[in-house]
Amino acid sequence: MGWRRRHAAVPFLNASIHTLMSQIAQEVAIDLGERSYRIAIGGGLLADAATYDGLPRASAALIVSNTTVAPLYAAALRAALAGRFAQIHEVQLPDGEAHKNWQTLQLIFDALLEHGCDRKTVLFALGGGVVGDMAGFAAASYMRGVPFVQVPTTLLAQVDSSVGGKTAINHPLGKNMIGAFYQPQLVVCDLATLDTLPKRELSAGLAEIIKYGPIADMDFMGWLEDHMDDLLARDRTALAHAVRRSCEIKAWVVGQDEREAGLRAILNFGHTFGHAIEAGMGYGAWLHGEGVGAGMVMAAELSRRLGLVDEAFVARLKVLVQRAGLPLRGAVLDAADNAGRYLELMRVDKKAEAGQIRFVLIDGPGRACVRAAPDARVREGLPPPRPGDPPAPGIPWNQFLYI
Repeated sequence: MGWRRRHAAVPFLNASIHTLMSQIAQEVAIDLGERSYRIAIGGGLLADAATYDGLPRASAALIVSNTTVAPLYAAALRAALAGRFAQIHEVQLPDGEAHKNWQTLQLIFDALLEHGCDRKTVLFALGGGVVGDMAGFAAASYMRGVPFVQVPTTLLAQVDSSVGGKTAINHPLGKNMIGAFYQPQLVVCDLATLDTLPKRELSAGLAEIIKYGPIADMDFMGWLEDHMDDLLARDRTALAHAVRRSCEIKAWVVGQDEREAGLRAILNFGHTFGHAIEAGMGYGAWLHGEGVGAGMVMAAELSRRLGLVDEAFVARLKVLVQRAGLPLRGAVLDAADNAGRYLELMRVDKKAEAGQIRFVLIDGPGRACVRAAPDARVREGLPPPRPGDPPAPGIPWNQFLYI
């Protein structure tokens, strides 16, 4: 898991977006043979033309963004690309998980075809995980594959969804069920974009950072415990380390198992429960990271009931999740049979085999495994609703903790 440092140019960015920053950019390499690429991490990278050196030559580029991010950063990205592409087109998608579907995906294909884009056209995904997943899926599909670049502007996308080549849209019955493995040419993690990230989105991103500790690196989990306040305060040095270490761990896993034949599944710690919450509540009611936060606690509790970890480990994880501003309890999906609804939705999970749910569990601190669990044991962690249980984020989570 190598990474190297280089001195980045110090660009003058749009004054309404950024201030002048002198940064040392860091790089993490994704080693996949001919599909290898780099993840650039630092401040001011998005608007620095040198960031995009080495991309395939093309006459046209398409910036795919959304109605929230485009007004903030599209002009800066367009300016950085102006010397590289003769034509730069742009499409703005509606914002939010609720729009991660066929109808919105079609807007990208419409833009590509209306502008006469050929198979060398480079797509730039400018936004969070939803934009990145859809732009990547469009790139994988248009003319059977065109190059694309991830420019993630949320913490969650920088540490997880932009890295590794998973692209997808949602189906009403399951999250990310329709998609492809398709690697980007480059990932640009500009830490300055996190300055405009809403607090709730920042916490959601921290969930995907926290997961790397229990599954792979307890030293990193200890570092997160020591620096959670710094991360919440958006300290640039702390964010740089958290993003880099998260990308290093994911790069190591993806380098061994690109298409999730085995090892890569451990990156879905907390996601089986989390995806059920997202689908059950309706996409967008819970942010993905909020579902993962609660899902990690639920998976850790299941690991404890199966004798894989002790109560002290579960309690430690709960404290960290709570400090990140994330829920510790799953949403109520069905007042009549909450556990039954969870089990129904989790059987649609991509890790399920022959209708049997397979969970990512913690097999001792810093180790993960993928295995089935008896429905009865799963139900024990999904008790009937209690008076006052929150149906969705927005209610202070510290009123509803497992203690």
